[in-house]
Amino acid sequence: MNHTIATMAVLVASVFWGTTGTAASFAPDISPFAIGAFAMGFGGVLLCLTSLTQLINNASTLRKHYRLTLLGSACVAIYPLAFYTSMNSAGVAIGTVVSIASAPLFTVLLEYLIEKKPISTRWLVSFCFGAIGIGLIASGKEHNLAATGLFSQNIGILLGLIAGLTYAGYSWTAKRLISNGVHSRATMASLFGGAACVLLPSLLITGDTLFATVTNTSVALYMAIVPMFLGYWLFSIGLKTIAASQAVLITLLEPIIATVLAIVILNEQFQQIGWLGISLVSVSLVIQTVNIKQFVIHCKKRILTI
Repeated sequence: MNHTIATMAVLVASVFWGTTGTAASFAPDISPFAIGAFAMGFGGVLLCLTSLTQLINNASTLRKHYRLTLLGSACVAIYPLAFYTSMNSAGVAIGTVVSIASAPLFTVLLEYLIEKKPISTRWLVSFCFGAIGIGLIASGKEHNLAATGLFSQNIGILLGLIAGLTYAGYSWTAKRLISNGVHSRATMASLFGGAACVLLPSLLITGDTLFATVTNTSVALYMAIVPMFLGYWLFSIGLKTIAASQAVLITLLEPIIATVLAIVILNEQFQQIGWLGISLVSVSLVIQTVNIKQFVIHCKKRILTI
């Protein structure tokens, strides 16, 4: 697959994921745990139903790599619980920064320690811009939502690291399964389908308001179908070609989309320092998605033809 198409698939997936916060705001009475569990759980069911042929054809390969499949499913199940609890304990800003900014770092470490892939200078520079940018974006959005106690904040930071690690874990696992010959759709279906077996039953405890109104139902279905089902289908397409560490770094577009939607649709206030963060993350994305060498060659050719 063309590298550009793979990159675009991950970018579009990030746009879909960036809409989740705004969508969830229209159903504030739904527990964050419930909406996260339903979105990833029902999204997993949809992935399985639409990938039955691929799952059947790849059943033997999945059984051969059942440890990877179980690991990835566990990471998918743990991620939303750790992410939302992190923000609840440490505050939105700290929870977001630790969870999202740590994921690319964990991913590249997994590739380096297990697959012995070297960490490129390009990735490192891009990560530095992105991580600092995410921190500034979160600072620009913070409105007295920090945790009240140091202990609670430390717990939130720990949970944020767990969220980042599990996000990296299922992204890396998905890439490994695809590299081992499993179809990309079967890969995502098996990981999210396995997680659904854990996430959906939890709704018996947390999901009492999930379908209480038409708005709640619409939000829940949107979250499951668009960001989760379509988003992770596109993400799996990207993982066919690009490394997990690069894909996860590209998804730093998500908080930019979330911030812009919150400002435009929800009329949230945003401090100037946050715009600097958006600029830095944009630089990070350009470094990671644009072939600098080819771009320079193209510019030289254009100059010579003038």
